[in-house]
Amino acid sequence: MIDKSTIDKLLKFRDERDWQQFHNSKDLALALSIEASELLEVFLWKQNEDFNKDKLEEELADVFMYGILLADKNKIDINNIILKKLQKNGEKYPVDKAKGKSDKYDEL
Repeated sequence: MIDKSTIDKLLKFRDERDWQQFHNSKDLALALSIEASELLEVFLWKQNEDFNKDKLEEELADVFMYGILLADKNKIDINNIILKKLQKNGEKYPVDKAKGKSDKYDEL
């Protein structure tokens, strides 16, 4: 999981610039979506694994940062929601039915 000190550095960076005033849930979600689109651009018109890793890291960092800021804004524990989602997905995709398959849960 993301280290708390890393999250604290992100929040300090934001606070030093007084940007929290602009970070409402809607705009953070929009920024997250925009950064996710920029992440996709890393792969556009390339072969599956033919991409610039530095650019991938940069865009992926942006996606994670906006996700963290959105979670912080709404007082959401990132570790908790990931663990809850993993449990839910485990119920939807049991190993004995899903192993080695890419089918959606309702098609297993």
